[in-house]
Amino acid sequence: MMRMQPPRVRRLVQLYLGLVLFGVSSSMLLLAGLGVDPWDVFHQGLSRRLGLGVGTWAIIVGVAVLLLWIPLRQRPGFGTLSNVLVVGLVIDLMLDIVPPVHALPAQVVVMVGGVVLNGIATGAYIGAGLGPGPRDGLMTGLAARGHSIRIVRTSIELTVLCTGWLLGGTVGVGTVVYALGIGPIAHVTIPRLRIPLGDPVPAGSGEPALFSAGDTAT
Repeated sequence: MMRMQPPRVRRLVQLYLGLVLFGVSSSMLLLAGLGVDPWDVFHQGLSRRLGLGVGTWAIIVGVAVLLLWIPLRQRPGFGTLSNVLVVGLVIDLMLDIVPPVHALPAQVVVMVGGVVLNGIATGAYIGAGLGPGPRDGLMTGLAARGHSIRIVRTSIELTVLCTGWLLGGTVGVGTVVYALGIGPIAHVTIPRLRIPLGDPVPAGSGEPALFSAGDTAT
């Protein structure tokens, strides 16, 4: 019996490059101050209300969401665990060393650039095929129980958006631009950056299941 061996080094490089760029793009939206994506509205609201950095809250919430995978019987991949840590650390680092943007033209440029880069980063880390992010896995896990993925995603994002806004997170034009732009951008970048499986190798050859074809992100 044969199965496919993915190019692990390339997958790992693309995974971490994608996660770092995702953290950078998220911090760009935060620094622009014109509104961020729903989950970062939630993280920002928690940060403003309870202290700690936005990235730190992204890690804490990521771990909490990952625990919700247990009753859904979702299996995290290496990329899932990396996602929880890397993105939040990069966000906190960027917010510590880069000052906020204040001039409106610069804010718009940084905001649009953040949305575009976020879409590219999404394609990169999902295309690496080493496991979905914790929030994506929660969505697909609930959808696998027979619910519409559109309804599940909308319900989750509206919930975290409203909660984050009530906590003091920034909702603005950037939130709208992100909501409208991220889907079309990711629709292009995910298939273009998806790494195909490598040459077939015999099953049971000692390759870890962590890098098997089943560890793809959706």
